[in-house]
Amino acid sequence: MKLAVVGGGSTYTPELIDGFARLRDTLPVSELVLIDPAAERLELIGGLARRIFARQGHPGRVTTTADLDAGVEGADAVLFQLRVGGQAARLQDETWPLECGCVGQETTGAGGLAKALRTVPVVLDIAERVRRAAPDAWIIDFTNPVGIVTRALLRAGHRAVGLCNVAIGLQRKFAALLDLAPAGIHLDHVGLNHLTWELAVRRGGPDGEDLLPGLLAAHGDAVAGDLRLPRAVLDRLGVVPSYYLRYFYAHDEVVRELGTKPSRAAEVAAMERELLALYGDPALDEKPALLAKRGGAFYSEAAVDLAASLLGDGGPAVQVVNTYNNGTLPFLPDDAVIEVQARVDGSGAVPLAVPRLDPLFSGLISHVSAYEDLALDAALRGGRERVFKALLAHPLVGQYDLAEGLTDRLLAHNKEHLPWA
Repeated sequence: MKLAVVGGGSTYTPELIDGFARLRDTLPVSELVLIDPAAERLELIGGLARRIFARQGHPGRVTTTADLDAGVEGADAVLFQLRVGGQAARLQDETWPLECGCVGQETTGAGGLAKALRTVPVVLDIAERVRRAAPDAWIIDFTNPVGIVTRALLRAGHRAVGLCNVAIGLQRKFAALLDLAPAGIHLDHVGLNHLTWELAVRRGGPDGEDLLPGLLAAHGDAVAGDLRLPRAVLDRLGVVPSYYLRYFYAHDEVVRELGTKPSRAAEVAAMERELLALYGDPALDEKPALLAKRGGAFYSEAAVDLAASLLGDGGPAVQVVNTYNNGTLPFLPDDAVIEVQARVDGSGAVPLAVPRLDPLFSGLISHVSAYEDLALDAALRGGRERVFKALLAHPLVGQYDLAEGLTDRLLAHNKEHLPWA
């Protein structure tokens, strides 16, 4: 089995490599190709990847290349984990929205739109090259904003599934609090990428006992602390929102905080320099503890499980993914991309049935999904007016003067990545 990773020079990659090595019985990879134009980073990470495989006795071969077409040729699955513009662009996404009193974040709000505009055309170009070199390959997209990028891939007819680590992270957290094995926990996870709620925490499977009321009663303070939301909010909602909902439920508070501390991009850039120095140590043959602070926890396990199911080695499985709605949420178009539990096998992902949602949740989902539709249109066709309309439609903007100011700043800071601008 051949797998390729586009963006293999990412500091995330050793997390992925560790998962491939540990879970080789689930996903028997014979060849792993790391693809990245950043030659120096790729050499460091490729060397570490080979050492991790060797330490854990993995028989697979790890190769590196800057040649995308050669790297993906004949691949069974291709993982996308790229960041157009790097951490420098992320720093801008997190900074200029604050000038308008709006949250500065790489996937949410105006910064998320900027990232989508930069990313969608690049991803679609790569996907077309994958289709030519490996027409039967599955694309697993971990590139943010995952919902918008996956919608672009699916609309273009690609064999693609979007993946995020929020659900698996919460599953692991809840399992630890309940003193249960993670495999014994099923989440009723519903929404859009980075806009989700856990409606139930079930024992064993989709039809199992709901443990969420007891979990909140016994551990609500701990869960609320991780989300940085008041315990009372969780009690009143009766569900667990993802931590991205804090940008909506406490927007002004978040904006004030962001104005008083270094950006996450600056923190990550410093962390990446330290990680790359560690990766260059020829004695290092395991992922360093520092990597856990970089983000992407449990990404490797989710990616291995998804690839195994898509490629037929893991058998049908239920997993949280991003895929077409197709009537699952009746208030959204069929071609909206949602993030829910789905049954995954060699033919793709089919969402499980979802109970009728309270308008408190369905209303925000509808609002953000409409924004995502406009964001994708702007990413595909360009134009200042399309950018403005997408921003005006976003629930964290929604005022014409804010949308005007944000549009001007977005275009000014992204000219090198947007030919039409």
